[in-house]
Amino acid sequence: MVRLPLSPAQIEAGRRLGAALRAARGERDLGEVAAAATISPETLRKIETGRLPSPAFGTVVALSRALGLPLDELAEIWSSAGLARSA
Repeated sequence: MVRLPLSPAQIEAGRRLGAALRAARGERDLGEVAAAATISPETLRKIETGRLPSPAFGTVVALSRALGLPLDELAEIWSSAGLARSA
């Protein structure tokens, strides 16, 4: 299975998602949040900085729970540029 390259809009959506997750983490230690979400600190760092703009759905769910963010709020951040309708 070949994964198609992400569009510029999808990359920007990933940056928005990462920024929102970073803001929600606040002063919490990156390692603690990563452990709570059962992902590596490096993975969380990549998501927060936009270097991993399209994390797996399970990862987003785990981060949603670890940070106490409603999943639909994260979906809205991702789709605020109309990506949900075009993806």
